[in-house]
Formats: sequence, structure tokens, C-alpha cells
Amino acid sequence: MCTGSCHGHGQMEGECQISGGWVRGLLQPRLILLLLQKPAHGYELMERLSESADMPGADPGLLYRTLRQLESEGLLRSSWDTEGQGPARRLYEVTPEGVDFLHAWAVRVQQIRRRLGQFLEQYETHFQVEAWRR
Repeated sequence: MCTGSCHGHGQMEGECQISGGWVRGLLQPRLILLLLQKPAHGYELMERLSESADMPGADPGLLYRTLRQLESEGLLRSSWDTEGQGPARRLYEVTPEGVDFLHAWAVRVQQIRRRLGQFLEQYETHFQVEAWRR
């Protein structure tokens, strides 16, 4: 649904915004992908997520709950990192089951992308949307 006015309702074409912003459930596979690049602590993951244009700033509570959930499901494992100054911190890394989860998620996204492509083709044909608007 639109969060504001749409065509014919007082706004210029292209200004209608869809609520939601990002794909629900993207945090889990995004964390796994980041951890495959390099094992990390929760704080570092928060910083890396906030650098990404496709993810909003992570809520620390949500991030740590998600990390614990992924660990309880066997997709991540953690160990205490006591090196360096300051208190010990959990260092997260991906398990083989986490890699399998990521592969399955990617297959599902490919299926959804194909369906979305079909939808957009039908939409553009029906409304005769010009190619330059893509």
C-alpha cells in the first residue's frame, strides 16, 4: 500500500512510496553472508550492516536476538574472544548448516525474482509502460 498520495491524488508520478522498505527476513541471510566474508563480533556486524545501502540501521536488540536464534538453529557458532583490551566478546562464524541455509535462501530469491520479472512484464504490457521508465 502507498504511504502517501499516488497518481491522480496530488503527487507527481513516481513519488508514491511502498511501505516496508526492505525484504522481510533479509537480516538472517545477510548476517550469514557477512560472517562468511569474515567472522565478527555483534558490534562489528552492526557497523557493517549500517554501511550497506540495502539494509536499514540494525537495532542492536534485534541483531543479538537474531544471532542467538541462528546459533540455536545450528547455522552459526560463537566462541569467546578474550584477546585485546576490554571484556570478552562473542565471535560469530558460520557452520556448514548455515552455508546450506544460505544456498537454499538464494534459490528461493531467484524463484521470487523470476516471478517478479513475470509480474513486471505483464504490468508493463497492460499499462504500456515505456522502456525508459525502468
